[in-house]
Amino acid sequence: MDPVAARPHGTRDRWRDALAIYLHKRVIGMAFLGFSAGLPFLLVFSTLSAWLRDVDVSLTTIGFFSFIGLTYSLKFFWAPVIDRTPVPVLTRLFGRRRSWMLIGILGVAAGLLGMASTDPSEDLVRMAMFALLVAFSSATQDIVVDAYRIEAAEKLLQGGMAATYQTGYRIAIAITGGAAIGMREYMDWSLIYAMMAVLTVIGLTTVLFIREPEPKHSAAVAEREERVIQFIERNGHLPIWARDAGAWVVGAIVCPFVDFFSRNGMIALTILAFIGLFRVSDVLMGAMANPFYIDTGFTFLQIGTIVKLYGTVATIVGAFVGGVLVARFGIFKPLLLGSILLPLTNLLFAGLDVIGPETWMLYVTISADNLSVGLSGTAFIAYLSSLTSTAYTATQYALFTSLMTLPGKLFAGFSGIVVDATGYFDFFVFTAIAGIPAVLLVMYLMRRERRLAANDAA
Repeated sequence: MDPVAARPHGTRDRWRDALAIYLHKRVIGMAFLGFSAGLPFLLVFSTLSAWLRDVDVSLTTIGFFSFIGLTYSLKFFWAPVIDRTPVPVLTRLFGRRRSWMLIGILGVAAGLLGMASTDPSEDLVRMAMFALLVAFSSATQDIVVDAYRIEAAEKLLQGGMAATYQTGYRIAIAITGGAAIGMREYMDWSLIYAMMAVLTVIGLTTVLFIREPEPKHSAAVAEREERVIQFIERNGHLPIWARDAGAWVVGAIVCPFVDFFSRNGMIALTILAFIGLFRVSDVLMGAMANPFYIDTGFTFLQIGTIVKLYGTVATIVGAFVGGVLVARFGIFKPLLLGSILLPLTNLLFAGLDVIGPETWMLYVTISADNLSVGLSGTAFIAYLSSLTSTAYTATQYALFTSLMTLPGKLFAGFSGIVVDATGYFDFFVFTAIAGIPAVLLVMYLMRRERRLAANDAA
């Protein structure tokens, strides 16, 4: 039965109750945590690439700088540690989640101030080290905020928590991408980055005001740990610390992977391949986007206002459209549409390279690209959420989001070499072709889903 058709008439009160979730303190707080999480991202990626290109750093070197973004793709390695390990003194004062948030935000602030005090034309290594500190601290913050979002509110509020988080994140992206690059017309990069470092106060203040969520212990995790301890005790005599360490490793690292593969079987490998390849075309293109705008002849003010600020609005619109499509058609049809649009819109950048610095073409390109990013992002997040087990939400979600960007980040490091060798036009065509495997994989997963549904119906 269609759930929409099944609703009773006179549902105004239900709509009012649904909208009232945005007045909940923790839902409002997630907007500020989303801002804090989004603040560092572009400052070690596309905005940093604009700074490097502005001081005549080679495209090959800029491409290598994108390897710093691998930190976000490898965060699942230390997610289990953050999930279970207390921070001395801070955890006693603020709780486990908030203490790690503080560590992450302070690391971001320190790294940004270090970048602000560095001249990349004289010391690229120093700049890379501070950028790496920002990226590592930012990825750590992402892990904790994701866990907090899941633990801090009941399921009824999760939609509102996700919505306000995304809003705050996009506002931060607009500031660090659009406003920061636009301000380059009036001030030095060092001052801009110092100003961005000051904005970390928003996240620090939020952490001090929010409440630590109640710890939730998974019965499934405890049961698996107990089985491992019993197995060790039957097959060897180990000291208590060794048994405890073994139980920790199994519960924090092994069990989330075992759970995912046990639920999905061999198709799990196909799912992981799809997750890794879905955003390859988008990530590859992003590494050279700002250098492309600069080399094409657009001003920093145009890049800041059209590409970043207007582009952020287009992304938010695309995200809302994606949400409507998911609600109307389910996950896979919007996911297929997004997998097609992501590489297809990259061809518009190739067209922009041919046409040159025409403002109207920049608007067309940014509109199509950011609408597709927003639409596909909503569908993809819904798909990742459907794969996650409630027993291992934090670690599995960190694994999925890490894998989501890993292949693209690896290849993006060599994007400058490709542009230097072939030019921007061929590079953008290549990024479009790189998106074809994701389209084929989502079509395969769609057919499998239909077969399973048909079998269940029979």
